[in-house]
Amino acid sequence: MNKEEIIELIKEGSLDIAKLKLLLSDMNTVDIAEILEELGREKIVQIFRILPKAIASDVFAYIDTDHQQTIIETLTDSEIGEIINKLFVDDAVDFIEEMPANVVKRVLQNVPFAKRKIINQILQYPDDSAGSIMTTEYIDLREGTKVEEAFDTIRTIGINKETIYNCYVIRNDRLLLGGVSAKTLMLSKPQDNIASIMDIDIAFAYTTDDREIVVELFKKYNLLAMPVVDKEQRLVGIITVDDIVDVIVEESTEDIEKMAALVPSEETYLKTTIFQHARNRFVWMLILMLSATITGTIISSFEKGLMAIPILMAFIPMLMNTGGIAGSQSSTLIIRGMAVGEIELKDILIILWKELRVGILCGLGLGLVNFVRVLIMNNNDWKLCITITISLFCTILMAKTVGSVLPIFAKRLKIDPAIMSAPLLTTIVDAVSLIIYFSFAKLIFGL
Repeated sequence: MNKEEIIELIKEGSLDIAKLKLLLSDMNTVDIAEILEELGREKIVQIFRILPKAIASDVFAYIDTDHQQTIIETLTDSEIGEIINKLFVDDAVDFIEEMPANVVKRVLQNVPFAKRKIINQILQYPDDSAGSIMTTEYIDLREGTKVEEAFDTIRTIGINKETIYNCYVIRNDRLLLGGVSAKTLMLSKPQDNIASIMDIDIAFAYTTDDREIVVELFKKYNLLAMPVVDKEQRLVGIITVDDIVDVIVEESTEDIEKMAALVPSEETYLKTTIFQHARNRFVWMLILMLSATITGTIISSFEKGLMAIPILMAFIPMLMNTGGIAGSQSSTLIIRGMAVGEIELKDILIILWKELRVGILCGLGLGLVNFVRVLIMNNNDWKLCITITISLFCTILMAKTVGSVLPIFAKRLKIDPAIMSAPLLTTIVDAVSLIIYFSFAKLIFGL
């Protein structure tokens, strides 16, 4: 029976509790969470209560925050404590960060002191730091431990840890010495000492490192988990790949919104109110509208020339649009390159030289097509053809250059490069393309 059929049967009330409980027990926890999210307030609470205790916390971790709040508000204090205590620390922190103050207070009151202390500690780290996405459920081993002892430790505490595939070797003062994988342990002899088989050259992050740095390390070393240390390099937690996937999605969404001249939203599209949508879009729309004053002023300054040769006005949209696309292409590629670690600040001269040559090739190709088009459509007006073609070529060259350099300058100034992709780039390219166009028009037509 698939999810859709189960949802329909639940809504119709055609399944008895025992059969439904049996069906859900055999399902993946993610699929169960999706089923619950399709149900109304009363049904979701009713179904959640019949879930086996062994999987209830796992299902809860995958439910969206609105439904989590619905469930928490209907549970008793003891039930809340049981659910939150079984959550991994990073999942508990994610849940608490999204809840209103009254719910947070009630939840923390019913969490054991030791776990509450850890949760409060992680909540104190900056939102974009490695410490904010780490969990403390990991397996650590002392350097003097033997392989067979390590397996005993894993069997004893592994059930409550987020991962057992990577273990970390520490001294008595918790200084990180290295790491050892489950594969290495299984292929080693029982009496081998952990210190002799561990990998001492492992990637790690500091609690204060930016999340984007952690993402780069995960990509570079193809990691499933990474240890997190404090400033004295003492092991305090680990970050797992599932949390890194969430970070990548969040960062990509934020960059896309900024490139589209939007203020990033904390909520999904459907959960964001129309007033919040309007506020997120209004600021940059206002800035772009006011920046159009620059292009309007440039056009006004050439008013006499346009009156003398009105046909010049017809080509302004084409020049501005082509320049905007050329600039956006370059800036998008550079921003993407910096995001995945392919491009660094030191590469600016290489990038500039490459984009100049790309601009020349694109400019020559588009200029040739445009020359023939204008010549045919405007009664062999050679002056007009030359003016439009040269202006187009120079505009593309300028846009490619500006589009490639602006994101790098932004990074150098510690400004998000995505901001440069739309608002500032559009303003600069539009204004400069008009200046180029009118300058050549004056020169060629003698205005």
